[in-house]
Amino acid sequence: MEPRKHRGAEIAREGQIKRCGRNRWHVKSQSGLGTWVVDYSGAEPTCTCPDYEKRSAFCKHIFAIEIRRRRLVLPGGPLVVDEPTKYTQDWSAYNKAQTTEHVHFVGMLRLLCDGIEVPNQSMGRPKTPLGDVVFGNVFKVYTGKSGRRAMSALDACHEQGLLLAKPNYNTLFRHMDDPALTPLLRRLLQESAAPLQSVERKFAADSTGFSTKVYERYYDHKWGRNKKRAKFIKAHAMCGTFTHIVSDLIVSEKGDATQFKPLLDATVARFDVDEVSADKAYSSKVNLQAAQDAGAVAYIPFKAGTVGGKDDLWSKMFHYFQYKREDFLAHYHERSNVETVFSMVQAKFGKHVKSKNPTAQMNELYCKFIGHNICVLISSVYELGIAPEFWSQTA
Repeated sequence: MEPRKHRGAEIAREGQIKRCGRNRWHVKSQSGLGTWVVDYSGAEPTCTCPDYEKRSAFCKHIFAIEIRRRRLVLPGGPLVVDEPTKYTQDWSAYNKAQTTEHVHFVGMLRLLCDGIEVPNQSMGRPKTPLGDVVFGNVFKVYTGKSGRRAMSALDACHEQGLLLAKPNYNTLFRHMDDPALTPLLRRLLQESAAPLQSVERKFAADSTGFSTKVYERYYDHKWGRNKKRAKFIKAHAMCGTFTHIVSDLIVSEKGDATQFKPLLDATVARFDVDEVSADKAYSSKVNLQAAQDAGAVAYIPFKAGTVGGKDDLWSKMFHYFQYKREDFLAHYHERSNVETVFSMVQAKFGKHVKSKNPTAQMNELYCKFIGHNICVLISSVYELGIAPEFWSQTA
């Protein structure tokens, strides 16, 4: 074993590591002369120790963090850390992101909408630019106001030069009812996640429901009377487990397992995916193969009564799940981050959609998640030091 890797294992076992931020660790020097900072905010980890500054390569302190995070497995087996890693909130970065969110939000939304192609119009009354319509609808959802009440806020955006032409609320409503807007909003959602492609490598998939203002009647046989309940619209999402960015979203009533591959394919188009986790509803040979074809490992638990079978990949993952359960679950529990994403969206943008038209409900849901992604990018500006750029691949 390389000497630096061996000394890194000693540091990790001694527990001389303390997390000081979302992507920073304090590692005590073995000589007792000081403490070094290992930083994972960039594409590659860095350390403030003299060895790294001289060589610009992995030092023993970075190896210690790699071992602690289970990204590096030693010949004797993975390191077992009894003391759980604690997350420390970077309150300075958090406070700056929250207090300046509105200013950054409208600026980033404008940059995102600038990538929308405007069709040429040779005849008729000039139409409101599509980018301004999308800006107005996403901003309306962000404010939580109705279309009419959001007009004064859009007036302020127009005065700041963020809108070429302020759209009327009827224009916003008409476009939300248009099925042609749905694929565009999905494309904008995917593009809004692209700036974090250098920091996200682990993803999780799941689905959740948002209630609507449309109700249906049904007969309750238990109580012998008619009742009513709100209809739900279902969102299937793939999100990064580190920043909670949503890389793709599909609004569909179809089963969870059938949506795994299209979500993963759209994510792989922009991200290098190492791992993807999902619950038992996604357990299938097709999904395991889709992850392998994408160069990733799928950590999906098996349903009760499942047997290994003859398929090599299915059998391999089944035995891994059965006989190395603790290690499997260490990866699988990254899936809890997708639940966090749904909680974030519902807490900030509401648990229901206001639109009554089914197409408008779908488009409103995409607007919620686009708004969520922009808010995540704002936090990343302060916590990770990124400078978001959109449409770089198509520029």
